[in-house]
Amino acid sequence: MITVSAVLFQRADARVLTVRKRGTEMFMLPGGKPESGEGAADCARREVLEELGIELKPIDIEPFGEFDAPAANEAGFTVHADVFRASASVAAAIEPVASAEIVEVRWVLPRDGISDAREAPLNRDIVFPMLLARAHLLD
Repeated sequence: MITVSAVLFQRADARVLTVRKRGTEMFMLPGGKPESGEGAADCARREVLEELGIELKPIDIEPFGEFDAPAANEAGFTVHADVFRASASVAAAIEPVASAEIVEVRWVLPRDGISDAREAPLNRDIVFPMLLARAHLLD
């Protein structure tokens, strides 16, 4: 089991920010592994700052859910992810800059990401379907 924290940034046009780390092929939500004694939300905020240069205040994110999925880049492992959702105003204002181990950033529509083999299983199987279901309920 690999424990991670991640942040879901979704713009008004429904696109979600996903990132690809150096030496990998799959895109995932920005985030990473906690340091010793670090809480999930603090980890998510630290990782986003390190990876994308985006400074988030505690009030900028809220819990989206805890999920288990096959690890994207470590065969045979499961990832346990604490996912936090950034506020709409924050998602609209960010300009992510790939830093640290991030080599590529992209904004993807959940309906397209579900069938994109380059998206991590957490996104394809859980996060994107949840976003689409919630959007459908709002229609």
